[in-house]
Parts: sequence; structure tokens; C-alpha cells
Amino acid sequence: MERQFLRISRFIGDENVDLLHSKKVALIGLGAVGGFCLEALARSGIGRFSLADFDKISETNINRQILALHSTIGKSKAELAKERVLDIYPMAQVDAYDEFVCKNNHEKIFSDADIIIDCIDSLNPKIDLLEAAVKTGIPVISSMGAALRKDPSMIMCAPLKDTWGCPLARCVRSGLRKRGVDCSFMTIFSPERVNYKFIPPEEDEQLEFDDKILDRGRKRVMLGSLPTVTAIFGLRLAHLALQILLKEGTLEAEKEWDPRKNVLN
Repeated sequence: MERQFLRISRFIGDENVDLLHSKKVALIGLGAVGGFCLEALARSGIGRFSLADFDKISETNINRQILALHSTIGKSKAELAKERVLDIYPMAQVDAYDEFVCKNNHEKIFSDADIIIDCIDSLNPKIDLLEAAVKTGIPVISSMGAALRKDPSMIMCAPLKDTWGCPLARCVRSGLRKRGVDCSFMTIFSPERVNYKFIPPEEDEQLEFDDKILDRGRKRVMLGSLPTVTAIFGLRLAHLALQILLKEGTLEAEKEWDPRKNVLN
């Protein structure tokens, strides 16, 4: 089994591969960003996962979500994610939660995690999740808005407090500050200006039944997105998680963030 991690061990060493085998990742949101994040972490040899998503695969997910195939339409994302992880790394331990993540189940999903990764895109649940995650004291990282972006070169990494140009990041930051939550945790974001024309969900004729997903009783707006961009968000998030789990330095030299220039000094 360890042969599958040979190329990783030759790069970061056997001790670090063993360290990844011992780590537990709590990943919330298994869509376009979360799915690719999970893929990279499973292939890196993370040993334990707590995965949560209440959604099921629909046809419009196929353009960008790694779990979405014609054969998986209508199936639980959480269960599909568990199956995929175990097919990649059968020795992994995976808890899958096919449920809406809220204050009632945060503790269960976060339990014993070494890092919490937020990949959900609904504003209020995202703020609730991040507030709870920060209060645990467990390292947490979060993906900001990936939809409507065209330029993958503008995808950056910075603390939430230092992000700019991302409407979702601005709203999340504002919401957390009102609750007195520290916004120093790391995020993946893009400051690319988006061209957005709001269409109320009830007036969007392109929405099919399976896409009318309820967000606490409200229909969500369906935003356009590219598979290249959302995948890079997920992969950068996974790399950031690996840096944190390996205490940085292992994957990159010591650094100081200059988030406005996205330069490692």
C-alpha cells in the first residue's frame, strides 16, 4: 500500500508521509472546490476524514465537480466522497455526514480534527461555520468566492482580514467581525472583478428541479463557473492544508505574506 505514496515520500520524506497518515481533516462542502480539495488530500495520504455535505448530485454539477457524473446524479455527495477516498486510500478512516452543517452538528463534525476546511458557499451558514471553527482553536482555512472568475493567475492565498476585491470575503469578514471573531485565518480568494447580473432564483428559467436547492428555506442563485478555476481553488486549498499539517517549511521555504502582491518574501 505504501508504494502508492512513494513519489511523495521521496519528496518530503517517510516521516512526513507517516505524519499525514496520522492527521484528521474535517472538510465541509464537497462541491466544485471541496471535491478537488478532497481529491488532493486523499492522494496525499491523509489518514482520517470527517466529510459533510447535505446536497445531492445534479446534472448542472457535471461541468465542474469531480464527484459529478451522469452515473452519480441524485446520489449523496457525502457518501460518494467517502467511496472515492476509500478507493484512493483504502486504509483511510472516513466519517461521512449527509446533513446540513449547522450549530447542532459542528462539534460532531469537528471532533478530533487537526484542521477544518470550509468549502461552503452560502453566506450565513458559512459565517456560522467559521465562527464555530475559529472558537475551537483548531486551525481553519476557507475558500472564498470561486464563481464568475476567469483568470486562474489571480487566485491568491491570504488571511481573511487582508483579502480584497472579493464580495464574499467582504461579507464574511463583516459578519465575523460583528460577532467578535478573529479574521486572521487563511483563505484562498480572487480579487478579480466579476461581471454579475442578479437573477432571482424564482425567475431563473434555467434552473431545473434538482438545482432548486433550499438554503434555510430560500432558493439559491445559480452562478456561472469554470471547472479550471474552481478546481484550482480546491487544489490551492489542499496545498495550504498540507503546509499547515506539515508545519509549513516542509513544502515551502520560510516566508512572510505580502497579500497585496501575492509574493513570498
